[in-house]
Amino acid sequence: MKVDINTAVSQAVTSVPDCLAAGYVDVASGLLLCIKTVDSHPSEVIDLLAAATSDLFQGQNVVAVENMFKKSRGVDSARHYFQEIIINSDNLLHIFLRGRKYQDYVLTFVCRKTVNLGMALTKARAALPGVEEAI
Repeated sequence: MKVDINTAVSQAVTSVPDCLAAGYVDVASGLLLCIKTVDSHPSEVIDLLAAATSDLFQGQNVVAVENMFKKSRGVDSARHYFQEIIINSDNLLHIFLRGRKYQDYVLTFVCRKTVNLGMALTKARAALPGVEEAI
């Protein structure tokens, strides 16, 4: 049985250790499709999440770098070069995963900085197909 996007993202949050929040972003349109958090966050931060994620994956300079890498490697494909981005902030670990099935969607996770990076990344990658199936 197919689950909806809210349920899929909620399940993803519970599967990633020390996860505080997850969101699903359409980077082509800049829309935040879903967000689940265990804490409250300022609405200004949530409002900027989709735009910031779009910039990370499809900003003008990022696209230029991707195209240069493709050209230098002789790759002629619509597939994006950057698939995952990990950001460490003062207290948090941010994981951004571009969809495998849908390249214009990015699943994001925010975890406590004390999380085991390898375990968080492994669990986040494992959660991605379930979220993609909900689309």
